[in-house]
Amino acid sequence: MMRLDRYLCETAGLTRSQAGKAVRAGRVTVNAIAVRKPDQKLDEQADRVTLDGSVCVYRRHRYYLLDKPTGVLTATEDRTQPTVLDLFPAEIRRQGLFPVGRLDKDTSGLLLLTDDGDFAHRVISPKSGIKKVYLAQVEGKLTQDDVCAFANGLVLRDGLRCLPAELEIINPSLARITVQEGKYHQVRRMLAACGKTVLTLRRISIGGLCLDSDTKAGHFRELTENDLCILFNGSLLEK
Repeated sequence: MMRLDRYLCETAGLTRSQAGKAVRAGRVTVNAIAVRKPDQKLDEQADRVTLDGSVCVYRRHRYYLLDKPTGVLTATEDRTQPTVLDLFPAEIRRQGLFPVGRLDKDTSGLLLLTDDGDFAHRVISPKSGIKKVYLAQVEGKLTQDDVCAFANGLVLRDGLRCLPAELEIINPSLARITVQEGKYHQVRRMLAACGKTVLTLRRISIGGLCLDSDTKAGHFRELTENDLCILFNGSLLEK
């Protein structure tokens, strides 16, 4: 059971004060009956709540897709630089979101945010086999030797061994790179190990979930159950 004002905070993005005022003003119904007590208890899974006539749907966890721009930190807060959470309105920031993995400041593209730790671990863990795909523009020319080096599993300059990855040459300086892990600056470091400097790097997919071709930097949307199935390549998200 959950207090009505807390339910409104979690489903409508209201503060506790705003939720209380909405209830006392008669703007909220529970199972088609107007209520005036913010501390009224309800079953968040079974009861039907509306605010100003719109149904407030309870979800245990929230999942968002963001097209991260360059120049923005993958962090929840920073005193001096903008973070990915700054791209969301206050009512969504209050949901307790955090990034799933990271993209460095100079990398753009698909980033997931959630309040579900189990989900984040499943996406990040190499054991899940969830592939992440990037487009990398490099200085110089890519070769078949680079393709083979990625396929064999690179050893980075600091001795870190990477799992085998796929490098597909699109043109001499542009590649599509697929990895199953997310070590610190991994794609950039793998290319550096091949003597290539990255000019631009963009993540275009995670698992079966891809950025739309017309997505603009900074755009975000909440994921649907179907999106979550696509992300995990058709396997339903474990509850």
